[in-house]
This record gives sequence, structure tokens and C-alpha cells, in this order.
Amino acid sequence: MADRKAELERKKLKLEQMRKEREEKNRQRKVKEGGEEKKVAPTSSGQSQDLRAQTDELLSSLGIPPASGNDSQAVVQPVKETVGPNEGAPATSAVTTQQASRRKAKLTVTKVGETNIPPRENVTYSKETQTIVVDTTEKEARGPWDYYGASSRLSSPRHSNSSPHHGSPRFTHHDMEWEDEFEFYDEVLTYDDPRGHSDEDTDSIDVHPAPTHHKMPHVENVHPTLTQEDIQKQEEKPSAPATKDSPVTMVKKVIELSEEEKKQIMMTEEFQTFFNKTTRVVERALDEEIDIFVDYAGGESEDMESDLRAGERLKLQRNFFDERWSKHRTVTSLDWSKQHPELLVASYNANEDSPNDPDGVTLIWNSKFKKTTPEYVFHCQSPVMSSCFAEFHPNLVVGGTYSGQIVLWDNRVNKRTPIQRTPLSAAAHTHPVYCINVVGTQNAHNLISVSTDGKMCSWSLDMLSQPQDSMELQHKQSKAVAVTCFSFLSGDVNNFVVGSEDCTVYTACRHGGKTGISEAFEGHMGPITGIDCHNVPGQIDFSPYFLTSSFDWTLKLWSIKDQKFLHSFEDNSDYVYDVQWSPIHPALFASVDGDGRLDLWNLNNETEVPTASVVAEGGVALNHCRWHGSGSSIAVGDDVGRIHIYDVAENTANPKMDEWSRFVRTLQELKQQAVEREEESSLGSVSMTSPLR
Repeated sequence: MADRKAELERKKLKLEQMRKEREEKNRQRKVKEGGEEKKVAPTSSGQSQDLRAQTDELLSSLGIPPASGNDSQAVVQPVKETVGPNEGAPATSAVTTQQASRRKAKLTVTKVGETNIPPRENVTYSKETQTIVVDTTEKEARGPWDYYGASSRLSSPRHSNSSPHHGSPRFTHHDMEWEDEFEFYDEVLTYDDPRGHSDEDTDSIDVHPAPTHHKMPHVENVHPTLTQEDIQKQEEKPSAPATKDSPVTMVKKVIELSEEEKKQIMMTEEFQTFFNKTTRVVERALDEEIDIFVDYAGGESEDMESDLRAGERLKLQRNFFDERWSKHRTVTSLDWSKQHPELLVASYNANEDSPNDPDGVTLIWNSKFKKTTPEYVFHCQSPVMSSCFAEFHPNLVVGGTYSGQIVLWDNRVNKRTPIQRTPLSAAAHTHPVYCINVVGTQNAHNLISVSTDGKMCSWSLDMLSQPQDSMELQHKQSKAVAVTCFSFLSGDVNNFVVGSEDCTVYTACRHGGKTGISEAFEGHMGPITGIDCHNVPGQIDFSPYFLTSSFDWTLKLWSIKDQKFLHSFEDNSDYVYDVQWSPIHPALFASVDGDGRLDLWNLNNETEVPTASVVAEGGVALNHCRWHGSGSSIAVGDDVGRIHIYDVAENTANPKMDEWSRFVRTLQELKQQAVEREEESSLGSVSMTSPLR
């Protein structure tokens, strides 16, 4: 290869020398006059012929055919050699010399320093076209995409058929013709071959251009300048290990608080509110039990278990008990929230073993979560004998105390003591209040309370300083009725029934010409402990019927249209403390007694014995029961401060379509039996009531 280069160099130098001599001869020929031209003509002609012969010989050795014709006008004819675009030869540059008469240039061999400068990216936007979609197969066939020269290649017809893999001149101007471009750079012209060759080591020249390939410039991510606000935000965030692409942030030093400062923060109202709220949320999460091995496809064991559960009409779901607030206390009342059905309020009497604790306690339990602590704890200085949610105020809880005061708690206030309470005066109650209830509508409602001295008061929840209305419940202008329980008729805010300590049930009304006690219903042999009016909506109205429980171990079914009871349920062997109708089933009700027994009675199935019964563990006495609004569960309270939640089987709790019509027939049969019993009683054959056992 070195010998080849040296030979080419020698031949080029010899060609250059011959060209110089020929130019000198031409110049001398023009200067000389005609006479001298004739004289020198033979000599110069001979020398020219010798010089032409030597030139042809050198060109032949290089593989270039000798020129033909008259050489007197042009010294060297343009030489072009073309390699087709479809052939695999690389494209090279053509060297063109002009006629001697047009210009005089001196050609020398020189080394040119190359500098690869990527062109500036010109970004233009068009309203019609924003993106050029390139087919994937075309892109793979073409090779790597040139992001800088794509637009010129697509728009130029000259480049549409050229191969992208050919070499190209280093300097190109797309707005020039091919010949004009090379005439502009004909003095210094270099060849850039993608395979690494230059025009010094090749003797083939290609004049067809090829699209230019430029390397992608090196691009690095430059993070934006951080403002003072950004720096402050980063200082507040916890520090993270710095990465290559993420800037290093300053970590703010944590300030250590003294014990005195910590105590001051913990005593603030904002911290107390936050702490009480978050502890309730955390307790809910900690006490949840999730079975991750649940098999939704089912198995034989699960099928057998489901069959057993289907046979259980009453199943204990859970218990509510708090060592701090429930222990050694008796549950005195229960009530479910209508706005939040999962919440249950329970009131408790005094704890004789802890004289320093508040005498009255009211707890709100959450049946939705598995937490074992109450949602809210309220207390006051007198035992709470009755409590209920304010129906149209979901944040308010009302309580009736043993001292006769009506107290009002608000769970939005960060305090456990009442926010309002009635005065201890003759205008209000001065005896224990066992009966409270909110009646009316959203826009017109009142709190009704009745104490054991027979006084009934109507209150506004906005002001408990004095009652809006009050009346004395007396029967036939005799002594006052010692009310122990009461219940309003379904959908009625005026008429109600009350149970008393004198074993009698009374009907009464708040307004009208016959205010106060109107009728008396005798039949029980002991104080009335519970009373409840039928309030199940349906196709038939059963609102005149109500149930009572008593210390005489019996339950009785009544109608306000008849002063004699329709039926007496005598299956219990201890005090019956409470009774309540199901909220969805017309013929179903529940009762609890001193033996710890919870009974479900379905009058459409049986009137002599309960449909389902369960006895609470521990030998406790159950004294209160309240159905959930859905009718699928029931809450009962005992005498040791524990609340039991029982699930009722679907086939027992949910009524069928014909339950209302069947209950009509049942009531007719019971009425017929009551008439026959009355006739026998009049004849003295049997007693109207069963003796106490």
C-alpha cells in the first residue's frame, strides 16, 4: 500500500510539472509575434507532441483513457465517472478543472483538518401536520433514524432515492444544485467515507450525493433552578439518599422539646381533639380480624357449618364491656342510632365499689368494628336511668337521671360532661326519669320525659332551662301515676301508653279535650317494667296493639280498643324486664327476664311457647332489649354491665308475604279466646289471671 501511494505521488507531481510547462508555453505563445511564432513553431510543436505522448502514457497507467481531438483549445477535458445508486460502491467527489482562459488556479496537495459540528436543530410547527408517522418496517429497513436530516430527506426529491448508508460530502447545501455546490467548494474538497477511507487512498470518484448522517449530540438532564420556597419545602420533607439524577437537599434538624413543652402541647384543646379522634381510628384497625384463608369456592366442612348455622335462630355475635366504665354497673337503657345504625348508646347506674367515679355513665358502642372500647364516654354526677339518641340531631345524646335532671351530651365537644342540663326545680322533674323520647318531625320535634312522680314535660333541645309544656298524669283526679315506662303509638305524637308501679297500664294524650290519663288497663299482678306499641309498617295497620312486661313473670298483648288483655304469655319463671316488637316482622317480638333468657315469640307460629330462646352465660339477669333497625340483630343488657349482641336467623327475622294476613287471623283467634275466657270468668269457673308462681 505504501508503494502504491508513493507511485501515485510521483505521478501527480509529474502531471503537475507537465501542466506548468504547458501553461508556460501557452503564455509565451501569446506574447510572441507572428514572425517569431513561425520560427519557434516547429520546436514547440515537437515539444507539445512529446509532452502529450508522455501525458497519455501516464493517464493510461492510471487507467484513464487518453483524450482525443484537438487539444489546442482546452488543456484538460472534464473527467467524470459515475457509479449508479443501486451499485454497492461508495459515493465520492468529482474534481473538475475549468478552461485555462476562464481562470488560473494552482492545485496543491494539502491536509485539511476535519471538525464534526452537528447542525443547529430548527424546530418548526405546522398547523396541518405536527408529527410524521413512520412505518415500523420502513424504519427498520432504513436503519437508525436521523432526527436532524429527516425533514430535508423527505422534502427533497433528490434525496428520495438515495441510500442512507452511503457516504456524503462533509459540507452540503440543500438549497443549491449539485454542480453549484461543488463549484463553490472546488478549491478545498475532502471526502468522508463511513468506512474510514479518505480521498488519499482511493482512486474511484463518485459524484452522486447521499444523505448526510449526523451523530446525536450528547444530552444531559438539567435540573431547574430551585426557588427559596422549593428549598423550604424540601427541608420540611424527610431526607432521602441522593441519586445521580436527584439534587442533594438539605435536611432540617429536628428540634427536641423539653418535658414541660411536651406537657403544654398535650394539654392544648387541638391536641386533645386530634388524639381522641386518631385513637378511635387506630383501635378500629387493631381489633379487626381478617381471615386470609377464606375459601370462596366452599368445601364440605363449610357446607356442614353453614347448615348448622341455619338451624340456629339466635346466635351470639359479640359482647360490649369496658373494665373501666362498665364493671360493677347495671345497664339501665339501650338505644340504636337511626342516622348511624352501627352506633348503640347504653346508660349505666352508679358503681358502688368505686365512690370516686362519676355515678352516671353513658357509653356509645360501635358494632361495625371489632374494637373493644367505646367510641365515646359521657358521664354525670347522678345515675343515668334512661338515654336515647336525638333522632334529628345525630351528634346529641339525651339522658334522664335518678335526680330528675335531663342532661344533654354532644360528641362534637371535647368534653365528657353534659353541655346542657335541666334545673332541679319544681318546674321540672324532681323524681327519677325512666322515660325519655324525641317525637315529631325534622322541623317540629320535642323531647318528651316522664318521671316517677307522674309529671310529663316537653322540652326543646335548644333550651333546657325550662320545659315548654308540662302536665300531671293522674287517673280520675286521684293520686299521681308512678310511670315506669311509656310508648307512643305508631306515627302519633299525641297519644301514648304508660306503665306504672301500681300494676296498671294507662292510655293518655298530650293535647286536646282529654289531656292526661284517659283509660286504665288492669290485668298485671306486678309493676309494669316494659311497654311497646306495634309500629311495623305494612299493608294492614296494627298500631292499636301493644305489649307489656311485668314483675308477675308474664307478658300481655293489649289493644287500646279493649280494656282487657287479648293474651297472656306465661312461659317465664322470673321477672320479665323488657319487651319489644320486631321493626320488620308484624308477629315477632322479643323479651328478656331475670333468668338471663332472651325469647323470640312468633305469634303466627305459636302463642304458648317462644319460637326461639337463648340463655346468657354467667348466670346474669337480662333487663333491657332493643332490636336493630334492620331487624336482623338484637342487643340486650344485663345486671353486670355487659351488652350482648345476638344475630337472628333470616328465616326467623324476615317476614314472608302472608305474615300480615296470618297475623290478622291470629289476632281474631286470640280475641275469641279472650271472649271465652271472660265468659268463664264471669261464671267464676276460672280466674281471669293466673296466680303468681
